[in-house]
Amino acid sequence: MNMVTLIQKKKDGQELSREEIQWIIDGYVAGEIPDYQVSALLMAIYFQGLSKEETVELTQAMRYSGDTIDLSPINGIKVDKHSTGGVGDKTTLVVAPLASACGVPIAKMSGRGLGFTGGTVDKMESIPGFRTALEPSEFLNQVNEIGMAVIGQTAHITPADKKLYALRDVTATVDNFGLIASSIMSKKLAAGSDAIVLDVKVGDGAFMENPEDAVTLASLMVEIGNSAGRRTVAAITEMGQPLGKAVGNSLEVIEAIETLKGRGPADITELALKLSGIMVYLGGKAASPEEGMEKTRAALEDGSGLTQLRRFIGAQGGNPAVVDDYSLFPQHTVEKELRAESSGYVSRIEARCIGLASQHTGAGRATKEDAVDLSAGVYVHKKVGDAVEAGDMLATFYGNDEGKVEAAVREASKAFVIGSQPVEAPKLIKEIIGL
Repeated sequence: MNMVTLIQKKKDGQELSREEIQWIIDGYVAGEIPDYQVSALLMAIYFQGLSKEETVELTQAMRYSGDTIDLSPINGIKVDKHSTGGVGDKTTLVVAPLASACGVPIAKMSGRGLGFTGGTVDKMESIPGFRTALEPSEFLNQVNEIGMAVIGQTAHITPADKKLYALRDVTATVDNFGLIASSIMSKKLAAGSDAIVLDVKVGDGAFMENPEDAVTLASLMVEIGNSAGRRTVAAITEMGQPLGKAVGNSLEVIEAIETLKGRGPADITELALKLSGIMVYLGGKAASPEEGMEKTRAALEDGSGLTQLRRFIGAQGGNPAVVDDYSLFPQHTVEKELRAESSGYVSRIEARCIGLASQHTGAGRATKEDAVDLSAGVYVHKKVGDAVEAGDMLATFYGNDEGKVEAAVREASKAFVIGSQPVEAPKLIKEIIGL
């Protein structure tokens, strides 16, 4: 095969075969095909698109480009959950304990945050002593013993995706449905679970800002998962305002704990129950998603989900006492407020502005090499639809650098829109695909 010929073929709008896609991925990972030729191919794909067949084949080629995780030693149907990322999205820390408390084994690999989207690994590392790196045998044994484990992604999973994503990032070819879907699903399939629940965010705080685009991406990922023999379901969920009220690593862990205590914000509670209910159904522990949701609601109300979180924290070296004593988390030294200048109703909160504000406090990364301040972040006191009086607290900002926290306040001041007329909160779960 010849790379120039394949670039020309794609540029002309023709489909690449399975063998051609495999040859390209193998050659690129091995260093035999240079970046400039793969960049040209990515641009051809960006403009000509990928067929469903090409997307499936690209996903599979990337899935097997490095290590894959064998979860067969774990008893039961393993169910994974993936979010496309958003502001204040701490659902894994609620969903995983609830689903595992209902008997579904959760063996999850999560990533770190970049930009204003938070990473589950960063959040967990705000728990004193918590380890996100486990030996493979330790990882598998923990799931069999207590029902769940969450670790950071290894460097050897889908190396083709890592190389391609880095190239897409610097060649303006990130936002292509086939490339996005194959990137996400190659990692999910390599991680080895039997079923996958996808939380596809839509809104100004998400990668997908348009509902139609979110449905297109979700449908494609569901088709890829099912074609690979993994039962896959996707929920399209709102990200036009932050999810919950806490944005920032330790702040979000505390909010997840509060949710498992039955005191969480309504939106994070609703989403966690829905997603974990679907996971319980896919895991064979309920006859329907509705029955699954009844079981996870019971796990929330009887405290078994919270108990599962304690066991999980302790098993991975963390201090379970944080569940009852939040002073054990990293502490901030700077705190500032944003108050309403007028009375009325919150008609809009731009999630992206709140996410950027959180990043300014030190809670997020501008580059992958940046350190994060685990105590920093934003707490949003008012949500869309809430009534406010002039002088009411809209948000509080935390950190350890006065200048950074002040920059966060300035950023977030653009996020809140106060109107004179009441408005309804946006619908949180817009559509479920694949059930």
